[in-house]
Amino acid sequence: MRKKIKIITDGSCDFPKEVIERVNPGVVGINVSFGEESYIGGVEIDEETFYSKMKEYKELPKTSSPSPDRFIESYKCEEEELLVFTLTSKLSGTYSNAVLAKTMYLEEHPQKRIEVIDSESGSIGVALMILKCNELIEQGKTMDEILEQIKEFKKEMVLFGALDTLENAIKGGRVNPIAGKLMNALNFKVIIKIEDGLVKPIDKARGGSNSLKKALEYVQNNVGDTKDKTIIIGNANCYDKALKIKQFIETNIACKEILIAPIGPIMGTFTAEGAILLSVL
Repeated sequence: MRKKIKIITDGSCDFPKEVIERVNPGVVGINVSFGEESYIGGVEIDEETFYSKMKEYKELPKTSSPSPDRFIESYKCEEEELLVFTLTSKLSGTYSNAVLAKTMYLEEHPQKRIEVIDSESGSIGVALMILKCNELIEQGKTMDEILEQIKEFKKEMVLFGALDTLENAIKGGRVNPIAGKLMNALNFKVIIKIEDGLVKPIDKARGGSNSLKKALEYVQNNVGDTKDKTIIIGNANCYDKALKIKQFIETNIACKEILIAPIGPIMGTFTAEGAILLSVL
């Protein structure tokens, strides 16, 4: 009997608990550092502690790509076929380290097949892609069939978000400090889109409720028919806000399933606390 394909990803992927239960993916940890203090995100530091420390810390925490050795450890599993998803290569060296680990591992284990996928996304976008690929595995699809479908997933998936504050964008030098502080003072929220592997600011709205409404409008305008789609709502330590959005979607948008995921330290370093992400596939 052909062994089931094993799915592996890195610590930048933000999973709803339902996806973890269904897929049981291997996760290669990513380190996040506050000065000399270093933690494996999601393992040695939880979301609440991370956001609390980040608020107190004057600079942005630093994240570092997992070493090839960490990936090699994850490749040591009983499955002969491995499907490895990484954070977009345009934001991190994680993809190249996963590929290097694959080359090193296959020299000694040529019987295995390892396919490393640059997700061209991150956070809940990767989780959603993994969920859909797991459904294909359960249907008995071959690795080649799944790889073809992943190309379509990348084209079809949308990922929008609303940032509650520009605090981290200011700390990271992405936004002029004076302009950023003025926008925060005027209660302007930035709408972002993850597209072609990059995080792009695309709009702004005044007030939290208006920004969430606008992000939802972007989702609806870019998805079309949603009845067979799954929606994941990512929240940066603001579960109550995510729950309200889920309730709104349930009432107003027909879809297959709505899941909620915490945004962990890797994407949270960019978004800051209070952000909401919406991904549909």
